[in-house]
Order: sequence, then C-alpha cells, then structure tokens
Amino acid sequence: MKWIAIALVVMLAALQYRIWFGKSSFQQRKLQQTKITQIKMENLELSNRNQKLLAEIKDLRKGTDAVEERARYQLGMIKENETFFRILNKEESR
Repeated sequence: MKWIAIALVVMLAALQYRIWFGKSSFQQRKLQQTKITQIKMENLELSNRNQKLLAEIKDLRKGTDAVEERARYQLGMIKENETFFRILNKEESR
C-alpha cells in the first residue's frame, strides 16, 4: 500500500512539474499569448499601411491631381507662368 501511495505522489509531482515548468507550462503559454498579441498589432499596422498605399495607387491611376501634387511637393516642380516664392525664417537663412 505504501508503494502505491509513493508512486501516486511521484506521478503527481511529475505532472505538476510539467504544468509549471515544462514545454507547455503556464509561463510558455503566457509568452506565446504575448507574441500573438504583438504579431496581431504588427499585422494591423501593416494592413492599414497597405490600405493607404492602395488608395494612393488608385488616386494616382485615376487622376492627374495626385501626380501634380507629388511633382510639386516631392520634386519641387512648378507650372508654367507660376511664380515660386520661398520664405525663409531667420534661423534657416544662417
């Protein structure tokens, strides 16, 4: 009878060890949940960025306003018969 009780206690201890410190322990599970949350947030940010890029692509394909805006702000281009004024602050002029 003693041996059965000892065997059961050893088995219980082994199972408890696996629950708290093994491969599928509570700590590992919490770590995996944290990783999942982080990856979901990254995916959401990337999805939002993709939606913005798709909207920009559609806008560039559809009309000339977006192309003109990009040429003005990114390339510094101006239309014919336009006058370009650049106003400098005192700190920028030094």
